[in-house]
Amino acid sequence: MNQIYWIAFKSMLVKEISRFMRIWVQTLVPPAITMSLYFIIFGNLIGSRIGQMHGFSYMEFIVPGLIMMSVITNSYANVASSFYSAKFQHFIEEMLVAPVPNYVIIAGYVAGGVVRGLCVGAIVTAVSLFFVPLQVHDPVSLVLTLLLTATLFSLAGLLNAIFAKSFDDISLIPTFVLTPLTYLGGVFYSISLLPPFWQGASQLNPILYMVNTFRYGFLGVSDVSLWLAYGLIAGCILVLYALVWFLIQRGIGLRS
Repeated sequence: MNQIYWIAFKSMLVKEISRFMRIWVQTLVPPAITMSLYFIIFGNLIGSRIGQMHGFSYMEFIVPGLIMMSVITNSYANVASSFYSAKFQHFIEEMLVAPVPNYVIIAGYVAGGVVRGLCVGAIVTAVSLFFVPLQVHDPVSLVLTLLLTATLFSLAGLLNAIFAKSFDDISLIPTFVLTPLTYLGGVFYSISLLPPFWQGASQLNPILYMVNTFRYGFLGVSDVSLWLAYGLIAGCILVLYALVWFLIQRGIGLRS
């Protein structure tokens, strides 16, 4: 990436960070409040009745999943809303005619989504320390899973924004697809507790692999193969990137 492309990328990243930091009360505070309620209700009230899971208290078991859930939803929402706003306000055309490659445009938006996802993840982690002491089993796995997952869902948010024709369209996928997959992705339970059929069905959910690899980074336990999980996440990133690049290159969903 030459100097001009680097300046373009940095400008887009700064714009994206400034955008969600300017309205931090709407972007950073709600996840902290929501996760605090999860910790209180599921961790303290329900968790005390469930007991241990994989040798850890129920609160310790669900904390990694809740952190990952907040990273997924916020990295997705940031890019979906930001890119659609660019379409709605018609300044996406200025980027398309600028002497900047499509991969720089994609990288700028995705990096903004990753930063917001990591910021929210850090806030939720800090909140969780009020409820349970955290341990880190494998920091490399922890960081790698965070970055790959935030990148994947930032690309997914970008794909959603490309096809969206109204602000309502950018909320359909999170409501009817992302939220159910997240709740069924092993955030609140181990799939080893499920009957064989539902264990197999759960393994079709890609979020299960992200939650479990992230949980492994904290606790050292996982219901899935780590190598399979990383391969799946990396494969999804490549497919989404190629699709997003193709759509932007052809102007599909962008040019009126």
